[in-house]
Amino acid sequence: MSRKRKANRRKPHDAQQAIEPLVKRPKSNDDGAETFTTPQGQILPLSLEKYWRRRHDFFHKYDEGIQIDEVGWYSVTHEVIAEDTAARVAQLYSPKTVQSSEMDYGRLCVVDAFCGVGGNAIKFATWCEHVIAIDIDPVRLEMARHNAQVYGVADRIEFILGDFYELAPMLKADVVYLSPPWGGVSYIDAPVFDLDSLPFHTGREWLDRARLISPNIVYYLPRNCDPHQLAGMYPSASCNVELNYIDGYLRAITTYYGELAGYGCAEPRTLAPTTLPICIS
Repeated sequence: MSRKRKANRRKPHDAQQAIEPLVKRPKSNDDGAETFTTPQGQILPLSLEKYWRRRHDFFHKYDEGIQIDEVGWYSVTHEVIAEDTAARVAQLYSPKTVQSSEMDYGRLCVVDAFCGVGGNAIKFATWCEHVIAIDIDPVRLEMARHNAQVYGVADRIEFILGDFYELAPMLKADVVYLSPPWGGVSYIDAPVFDLDSLPFHTGREWLDRARLISPNIVYYLPRNCDPHQLAGMYPSASCNVELNYIDGYLRAITTYYGELAGYGCAEPRTLAPTTLPICIS
């Protein structure tokens, strides 16, 4: 049974417009924290430099004007993982859709419940017919829209400003993609990340909300989650847990529920050179 607690209502907030960053010499801000500044004037914590150095891992079209804000740098999904997830979801329409989105376009509607700067929504729009991209931050939502235009798929995405938890009862779709806020980068400090500690709502509460829309759910979560806890949150559904490795390093965990679990792998399979996902059925 999930732990009950009072939900904290999230409110939309403003964020600084992100522009393409190139690292300059680090300096300290008024609080003494180390930062680096882009030539365009964007100031970011020095702790985000490691994400910036992997910018093309997140968006291979980054140099064409992709926008990422401070939160987006540490929350956007690696592009190779987003691509594989979208291809797997498209198989709900046709199992033949495994090599290229041009082979057999997935006539599906996917809800991206926390779209952020659009990494996953872009890939879903590449493989599926329609995407409903939701975010509570207005500036981040506009970045997602801009980034989708860079990739040429903005016409397949419906962008909605709002709280997914409140919107869910009014939505209809074939698949729901969940990647709720993890609480910043501190999640990795825990030996095992407890899904009851997610901000605003527990992991089960987010999942139950998604089930109002569809039994076919993708749940993208920190790499230090307990796979047994993930399976136990939706015991009536088939479940497939995929460990997402890149360059031999575990980046995250993607869990597939419902019919999507049936398209899991029995052994590691290559997504791209140096990338291996490992599945636990």
